[in-house]
Parts: sequence; C-alpha cells; structure tokens
Amino acid sequence: MSASATPAADHAAILESLRWKKFPVLDDGFVALVDCMGDDGSVVQAARVSYGEGTRKVSDDRQLIRYLLRHAHTTPFEMAELKFVVRVPMDCWRQWIRHRTASVNEYSTRYSLAIDSMQTTADGEWRTQATSNRQGSAGLLDAAAGTKMTVAETELQGLARKVYEERLEAGIAREQARKDLPLSTYTEAYWKIDLHNLLHFLALRMDTHAQLEIRRYSETIGNEIVKPLFPLVWEAFLDYRVEAMRLTKLDRGVIARLVAQSGGKGMPASHADFLAAQDSSWSGLERCRERDECLDKLVSLGLVSL
Repeated sequence: MSASATPAADHAAILESLRWKKFPVLDDGFVALVDCMGDDGSVVQAARVSYGEGTRKVSDDRQLIRYLLRHAHTTPFEMAELKFVVRVPMDCWRQWIRHRTASVNEYSTRYSLAIDSMQTTADGEWRTQATSNRQGSAGLLDAAAGTKMTVAETELQGLARKVYEERLEAGIAREQARKDLPLSTYTEAYWKIDLHNLLHFLALRMDTHAQLEIRRYSETIGNEIVKPLFPLVWEAFLDYRVEAMRLTKLDRGVIARLVAQSGGKGMPASHADFLAAQDSSWSGLERCRERDECLDKLVSLGLVSL
C-alpha cells in the first residue's frame, strides 16, 4: 500500500511525540530525535522552486519525490535536517563518524567522567569471522566457547573501569586516565544531518553487509524516526535504494549471453550455463567477488538455478 502525505498539523504532532523519545539499541544504547526541520513537503517545495508558482501541479508530491530519488536528484532532500542524540559504543561510533557529512558534538572524557557503561556480549552472541569477507561475520560461536568469552569480557571490562577510577582518585588527569578504557565503552553525541546524507548513511548501514551493531542503530533511526516523519520519502527510499538492485554493464552482458545460449529452452539457466556466459575478465579467476555478486543477483531474479 502506498504511503500518503502527512498533513502539516499531523506532522507537528508526530514530531512532538518523537522528540526526546529514547529508542533503545543494543544493551544500553539509544537513539533520540532532538529536532527536525522539514517534511515531505519541504522536499517537494525545494524541487518545484524552479518551476514557478503557475506550475505547482506538474505532478503530485508522491510522484515527484519518487522521480527525484529514482534519478538521484538529491539537492531537494538537503533542505530537510534532523538532529539526534545517540548513545553508542565507541567501536561502533568509529564507523559512524566516518560519514563526514554531519555536524557532531561528542561527549568529552577530557572534561567529564567516562560513561559508566560498556556494551556486553551474551553467551550466544559471539560471531565467528567470515571467510569470504574480511570485514564481516559468519555464524555464531558454540555455546561453551561463547560462555568462556563472556566471562573473560566481564573480567576485562571490570578491571578496565577499576583502573580508570583508581587513576582518577590518585589525581591523574581525566584526559590521560581514560586511555586504557576499551572500545566497548559507550559515548554520547549530538548528530545533525540533512535528509539526503542521512538516507545515504542508512542505505549503507542498513545493508546486510554492515556490522550488526551499527545496523541496529540505522534500522532504529530509519524505521522509528525517518519513516513516520517523511513517509513519502521513506517509501521511495525503500523502493529505489534499500530493496533495489543495481545491474552493471557486465551483469547485463551475462544476462544477454544467457538468453542467447538458452536457444528457446527458457530459464532458469544452470550454474554451468552461468559460468559459460560469465564476463571474459572473470574467466580463469579462482575467486572473483564481482562474479559472485552477479550470480547472487541472477539467482534472486530466478534467471539462474543453483
């Protein structure tokens, strides 16, 4: 069912209901909206400014927003801004802050005591290293090994906090006393970003290849905050970014060769057919991520059967 535009009065009510509401993430993190400037109408208004007053009905709001996102006309989305306050583990924050298109003011442990909270990992939550992706996780560690890891984590975090507090009691400067705190320590920050760059952040960090922890934060921001405030934008964003598929020139070449090879037999093609139709630059490579990604796309489209 298509999203519908939110009347201004309803949008104001939704904004007030969301402002400062803490949505929990992980074991002690949260995301909260501080303020929001703009709505779906702000995007439409910015896009239509070049048309002039007499052509405001060129298309309805939903169709215009969908056109803008479909064709990557992103400037109108920069006319809306959102400000958040977040509590997030420092290792997750390291990835977050790589998105350099926001204004940030982070809690300072030079001036204040470090937040007395660290992200913990339950026995059944320890993930093993993926073999096909150096950055990613695979399955879960077995229960006995996971319990051992959790016990060690608890001991390490407790010792780190104890040493930190002992340094403070001994008069060590806060800026130096903090240096051995683990990356699991929570930090807090204000994060202000325009809607275009927020959608880019969400597209990357909601992806299944993103680290699970930051994925939980991005999913919360998107589903709990952006979706109710910008329903038309969110609908188009899901259709054209999150749930869309990009076919490269090489992908299209493979599809064309598969169709030509089929000789009227139809689809799906076999894995052997796919290998015969693969791009020449992939042939002979024992490992090829681009080939693997192409195969995944064609399997999901029902064009190749494994």
